[in-house]
Amino acid sequence: MKLPPLILASASPRRAELLRQLKLDFRIIPSDATEILDENWSPFEICQLNAHRKARMIAKKHPDALVLGADTLVFLGHEIMGKPADVAEARRMLAQLQGRTHRVVTGISLIQLREHRERIFAVGTDVTFHALDTGQIRDYLAKVNPLDKAGAYAIQEHGDLIISEITGSYSNVVGLPLEQLRAELETWKAA
Repeated sequence: MKLPPLILASASPRRAELLRQLKLDFRIIPSDATEILDENWSPFEICQLNAHRKARMIAKKHPDALVLGADTLVFLGHEIMGKPADVAEARRMLAQLQGRTHRVVTGISLIQLREHRERIFAVGTDVTFHALDTGQIRDYLAKVNPLDKAGAYAIQEHGDLIISEITGSYSNVVGLPLEQLRAELETWKAA
């Protein structure tokens, strides 16, 4: 059995690039669902809820398709670090992350409305930053556009300048946990 037509409900070029690594045909239809950020919820709950909202918005318009929604956030303790509003906020975020370990969580929602099927999961990866001074942060920000990235950084763009170690899925930090996503899609095909 093969997958139904697949839609990526995201405008992220990084997610599209990762999904192509699975050798899948898919369309991109970005979702503009409003993201919920509630510090009373766990990182996994927040990301799964946002992924579900994104996927469901697109699935309502394409009920026969398998819609993939994703949401990635950076958490330092209980503090949520989404996309910075400006470079000053990006600088502040990187200064907070420097020398510390934080968690990157990506929530995934796979929905096929016509078949009444849905699978929601989340993956967490621990990322440790080098100790950075203001000059190193400034240099990193000169090389990367931080404004469309949770936590103001991209592991795949000069990540070696700021990151000393990751524990878990590298692709999860980029925006899609490919290892678990591949397994979930295989299960979807088998059902």
